[in-house]
Amino acid sequence: MSADLTYPSLTLSGEDLAALASGGSTPTALTFLEKGERTRRLLLLRQLLDALATRPELTAPLGPWTQAWDLLERAAHAAPLIADELLTSPQTGTWLAHTLRRLHGQHMRAGIWTDAGRLFTLAGTAALRCGMDADLPVPLRGGGLSLPGLGLVTAPGRHPEHSVGRLVVGPGVFTLVTDRGDSPRTSLTSPAAAHWHPLRTLGPGAVTLDDLDPYRDLDEPVAPRPLSADEAANWQSLYVGAHAILSTDAAAGPGTAGLLVAGTVDPARIRTIVPWQPPVADDDGTPRPQLSASTGDAYASMVISRPPDAVRLAETLVHEFQHSKLAALLHHFPLLDDDRAERYYAPWRSDPRHLTGLLHGAYAFTGVAGFWRLRMRDPSGDGDDRGFAAYHFALRRLQARLVVRTLAQSGRLAPQGRVIVRGLTRTLTDWLHEDVPDRALYRARTAARLHRTEWRLRNVRPSAQDPVPSDSSWPDPRTPGFAHEVTNPRTADEFLAAGDPATALPMYRQAAPYDPAAHAGFLVSTALAFPGRSAAAALASPELALAPGAR
Repeated sequence: MSADLTYPSLTLSGEDLAALASGGSTPTALTFLEKGERTRRLLLLRQLLDALATRPELTAPLGPWTQAWDLLERAAHAAPLIADELLTSPQTGTWLAHTLRRLHGQHMRAGIWTDAGRLFTLAGTAALRCGMDADLPVPLRGGGLSLPGLGLVTAPGRHPEHSVGRLVVGPGVFTLVTDRGDSPRTSLTSPAAAHWHPLRTLGPGAVTLDDLDPYRDLDEPVAPRPLSADEAANWQSLYVGAHAILSTDAAAGPGTAGLLVAGTVDPARIRTIVPWQPPVADDDGTPRPQLSASTGDAYASMVISRPPDAVRLAETLVHEFQHSKLAALLHHFPLLDDDRAERYYAPWRSDPRHLTGLLHGAYAFTGVAGFWRLRMRDPSGDGDDRGFAAYHFALRRLQARLVVRTLAQSGRLAPQGRVIVRGLTRTLTDWLHEDVPDRALYRARTAARLHRTEWRLRNVRPSAQDPVPSDSSWPDPRTPGFAHEVTNPRTADEFLAAGDPATALPMYRQAAPYDPAAHAGFLVSTALAFPGRSAAAALASPELALAPGAR
């Protein structure tokens, strides 16, 4: 990293593009994406420095920004790998993007100097890690300072939301100085727990479990929420299991007919897991919602609520890393011409989506289908586990195939976008020929029909040409519920899942007249119990069909 911020040339081979287009990757393809993200960070940093050079008020409480930049340059010359690690960290990506959006008129509340002043914090952290002496001002949030990649130091006493402190750094030690009191001098090798919270890492490997950095979330800075020791231990246990699964998958090589391996996720390429915690703990035994998300600003980072087991964590890592790969590709190529109109059906969403969101979903769930495909084919799993995996493989390959067909017919794909969609299509078409146990295949197809039917009932009006998000936050218990065999059905959904639509049909008919979930169940049960053209037409445009309670 230097003042001229030179940008290296990047080349993606046809072979690597084909691997990414299939939904997978190669080591050289992932290296290309990582180098591209580094170049993007340099470009964003250049934009920030240009703004700081012409708007000194952006760092006025801290003083001239050049003092931070000069220190950062010296640290980069002394230890370029450390500087690069800071530059390419997911939190740096989120910080740069958020700060530049604020400078361009978004999120214009008070305290922008705190965001711009992160440059000072980066410089101090680089000096600390390089073993250099430094003394410079830093922006504080509530009297705390997050040192990127290291941890959180807090000064004693009460502090305003935004204030200025000084970071005094020596070889391997530091002190945070404020006008309310200094933090004790701290060594990175033997931290004092009262004021210093080291950032945790998950092993094997060195994936950061980030519950401290203000820029760990998707966009807006957030307060630190340190995990308890027990919760951190839970994450460590889950990650060990997930790492073993993904490492085995990555080492397996292509399966039969050279098909995709589980999103080809090398866990060593994942940088950060941010544990999502509900604002209020559930004390009544209610299961916490499962959530995961990522942003193109923070490559290889993902926000995840703690899943119930290692398999689900591994699946989520595959899902979110797929999003990271595609977001990085979108930084290089205009894959499609998106008018941002939310009109398209995404089988994993309750609301209409725009084309970019549709492409992201197709890419992510192709990787997820590949993950469950390997679980289905694993001879060491028991029958229930393989049946569960078979359901999810059949469901996601069907849903992703439907979406890539929509993308291919949209007329809005750029040349590189057509390469991606053709690659996904080949992968999913090959998978459609793979055998899945009949009962799992039936439940997957039925769940997919139910979701699409209910989505149209809630989002499409007979008089409207395009979907209208009229009821976009409806729950979907059927997709996860149909994953399991039903041995003693009692409800209409359970009879339908058990393969008895004739019994389910009158139960749906007795439901509330205009309940979209019951109406969807009625239409799908009718089509299965009495197949024919009229039933198929009703499923194609269910919003035109009469609700069962109105008959």
